[in-house]
Amino acid sequence: MLYGAEDRSKPLARVIMRAPGPAMAAARPADWHYGPGFDPAQAEAQHAELARIVAASGAQIDWLPADDDGLSDAVFVQDPSFVTRHGAVVLNMGKALRKPEPALHAAFYEALGVPVIGQLTGDATVESGDCFWLDPQVLAVGRGARTNQAGIDALSDILRPHGIAVQ
Repeated sequence: MLYGAEDRSKPLARVIMRAPGPAMAAARPADWHYGPGFDPAQAEAQHAELARIVAASGAQIDWLPADDDGLSDAVFVQDPSFVTRHGAVVLNMGKALRKPEPALHAAFYEALGVPVIGQLTGDATVESGDCFWLDPQVLAVGRGARTNQAGIDALSDILRPHGIAVQ
């Protein structure tokens, strides 16, 4: 299998990462809801250590460019999309400042040769941080401030033809 993350009991083989880079260095903490201890240099160092650990595990890292695009939270690559064994699902962010991120992911998947099996649009919002794989055929999704019922329903419609239930 070239991609898929439904079975979290297996070693990580391939992952997308994005360094904090210039977008986070220039971030206004109040705009992004970062706390008073926010330190972009420390975030950069901690992220570099995380990347070292991931690489040492043997996982392939595909680096999403860390551009000066104003997308400080784009370092949190889990949220705008996720990958199944059938291909990627590009989500729609609930946090307004993160709305451009799914387009970055869709373009990156295309460049990597990972098919996109669906994409949320309009008022349907889901962030992958609200999702948890119970097993390879069941994705649990929590409804809240960044994931709404319309998003959960749209995600279910995308995954159902692939034998994946959304709970």
